[in-house]
Amino acid sequence: MIGEFIMEESKKTKEAAKILVVDDVDTNRFVLRDMIQEIGHQPVLAETGEQALKLAERLLPQLIILDVAMPRMDGYEVCRILKNNVETREIPVIFISAFDDPEDMVKGFKLGGEDYITKPFIPEVVKARLRLHLKLHHTNIELQETNRRLQSSVDEQLRQLELEKKNILYALNRVASENACYDKDHMGRLCHNCRILGEAMQLSVQFEDMISDSYIETLELAAPLCDLGNMAIPVDILQKKGVLSPEEVAVMRKHTGIGARILEDIRNTNDYNDFLQMSIDIAHYHHENWDGSGYPCGLKENEIPLSAQIVSVVSAYCAITEQRSYRASYNEEEALALLQQDAGKKYNPEILEIMCKIHRQLR
Repeated sequence: MIGEFIMEESKKTKEAAKILVVDDVDTNRFVLRDMIQEIGHQPVLAETGEQALKLAERLLPQLIILDVAMPRMDGYEVCRILKNNVETREIPVIFISAFDDPEDMVKGFKLGGEDYITKPFIPEVVKARLRLHLKLHHTNIELQETNRRLQSSVDEQLRQLELEKKNILYALNRVASENACYDKDHMGRLCHNCRILGEAMQLSVQFEDMISDSYIETLELAAPLCDLGNMAIPVDILQKKGVLSPEEVAVMRKHTGIGARILEDIRNTNDYNDFLQMSIDIAHYHHENWDGSGYPCGLKENEIPLSAQIVSVVSAYCAITEQRSYRASYNEEEALALLQQDAGKKYNPEILEIMCKIHRQLR
């Protein structure tokens, strides 16, 4: 909308500009009217400050010539109101007055006036100043439009860059998921279930101040990157059907740090990014346990980032209900029963309680 307005104003300025003349003396208005017509622009006349304010807001002229000494509402007050109105603040104001006291001129400039012309008028001087301020106004409009287009272009390039980064991360994550023999719908289920749980937590007294709509959007995007580090874990360990040896467990646990480092490297090349920060928290800490028995840092309770707490219980649910190379899948009831055994141990009991209440919405 703003861009369209600026473009329209720019077009108008190249053609005949509307110039509002505000003076309670007929002779002055008519003299200025003739000057404006002589330079090819369209005069609009007003006798009082009240009339001027209404016309300025309705017509949005490209320039206002404003007499200082008027009854009821003087030019200074009119200018103050114009400059406090978002619709009219950018319209240049030229004061006209029979007073040439420097204090009067300074007052006009402090209120936002662009120029101050004293009476009696010298026609060629007035015309030259009108042309100058119209040109400046037109240049300012073009500059705003150029800046708007440039900002729009930069924003779009940044958006594309972030999108490409996410696509690369998701592509790497798919490799990690395939190496681990996850179901093809694993990432989709994880995203969906994290969103559903996040929305339910947002409606709860315990978490309503911690979870916003944007938090849920970011959580849905970041959640599937929890096991990004699996891409660096040997496939024979990821796909082993038997129990892992202590050495293999140690290797397997490295995936949290690997995933976090990959994401840190990407974030370090850019400004702060909520998506990347949450992805790092999730990748690094989603195997921490509520009682402090998890890894890699042994964090406990709310030392663990909330996003990682959510992904921890949701990813466990998704894993239990999916078929793996070393076992068959569990049904929904069996999965919830297994999770509840670890309430207060592996999982935040309040989050798990909410998930159990909305389990029919989970995939």
